[in-house]
Amino acid sequence: MSDPAADDAKRIEKLYEFGERLNESKDKSQNVEDYQGIIDAAKSSIKAKQLAAQLIPRFFKFFPDLRDAAVECLVDLLEEEDLAVRVQAIRGLPLFCKDTPEYIPKIVYLLVQLLAAEDFVERDAVHKALMSLLRQDVKASLSALFGRIANVDEPSADDLIREKILNYMKDKVFPIKAELLKPQEEMERHITDLIKKCLEDVTGAEFRMFMDFLKSLTIFGDKAPPERMKELVGLIEAQADLDAQFTVSDTDHIDRLISCLFMAIPFFVRGASSSKFFNYLNKEVLPLFDELPEERKLDLLKALAEISPYTMPQDSRQTLPSIVQLLKKYMPRRKTGEEMNFTYVECLLYAFHHLAHKAPNATNSLCGYKIVTGQPSDRLGEDFSEHYKDFTERLTTVEELTRATMKKLTQGMAGHNKAMSAAKTDEEKNTIVRLSS
Repeated sequence: MSDPAADDAKRIEKLYEFGERLNESKDKSQNVEDYQGIIDAAKSSIKAKQLAAQLIPRFFKFFPDLRDAAVECLVDLLEEEDLAVRVQAIRGLPLFCKDTPEYIPKIVYLLVQLLAAEDFVERDAVHKALMSLLRQDVKASLSALFGRIANVDEPSADDLIREKILNYMKDKVFPIKAELLKPQEEMERHITDLIKKCLEDVTGAEFRMFMDFLKSLTIFGDKAPPERMKELVGLIEAQADLDAQFTVSDTDHIDRLISCLFMAIPFFVRGASSSKFFNYLNKEVLPLFDELPEERKLDLLKALAEISPYTMPQDSRQTLPSIVQLLKKYMPRRKTGEEMNFTYVECLLYAFHHLAHKAPNATNSLCGYKIVTGQPSDRLGEDFSEHYKDFTERLTTVEELTRATMKKLTQGMAGHNKAMSAAKTDEEKNTIVRLSS
């Protein structure tokens, strides 16, 4: 009757013999039987599997005819119940690519499947294995990683794998970009192109993550030429879907549009054109402003105000009529007893100021403000006094309402402070704060 422990010891001893002969051989490609013996031993005991997982990658490059069998052997070990075996197999996978870089896509494919491993030790081994590949060949490894983001074989696993890869990118790869992306300009351009392909199908959070990363690259840094800013704004324009017909019921599109407007501002500041956004707002969104959900109106006006300093004269001239119409809606001509939406008016007046500054000769026909530029569009020979009277009356009403509101606020604060001073306990103070809020 055979002794299992003794049999295992013999297998381990045999494995060491295979390894020693391969180490000593001057022409290792002749030791096919030894390498095949190592592969076969990986189907036996746990200790043999661990040792085989170390030896198989070490001599992988010398046996082209056994490469597929060797890779499949380690893949089988990835599914072992024993953690130590799985971890050793994971550590061995990048070694396949050391002298045979054509295996990088396949090994990356295998490793990303394991990013969702529950055991920390196993997951850490996967992270290190991927980093080893990135340090070995960053271009091929990044291409494979981004390729996996866009192509997942099993739709049910799509979200999980995508999330794990993106988290790995964000937590492990992006922070050491200066170390990995060399030569710098070539590799920054390469990863930019890879990200662009991914942006065709991303969530809002993923888009922001990628844009934050792109902004951090040297090719888009402070010394980057204007065309680079235009490139980034182009990505934001695509995400905002500015070629789509605007529908007020599509709240997702509204949120995306507003988010993209704010995201694009730093690039407008650095010289990128805001024309496409302004044209879309003017033609598609502002005419339907009254129909927008109330909670989106203020965000849109804030975004409009923020980007208004960075318009071109032609865009300003085209957008001003819509701004004036909204001002007339929200700036009452006379006091009516109804509350005015001060924040709406503030945003609109701010936008009006900047747009009018860019297109001064447009104000005469819109609100009667005559600014002579010497151009026919000044329309100095026409009478717009009624427009002027209407607009100035509204501004006067806004001023009066503002003063009255400020007085009320001042009195309210004085009363609040007096009550807080008179309060003797924390409970009384908390009650005052609660009633004031």
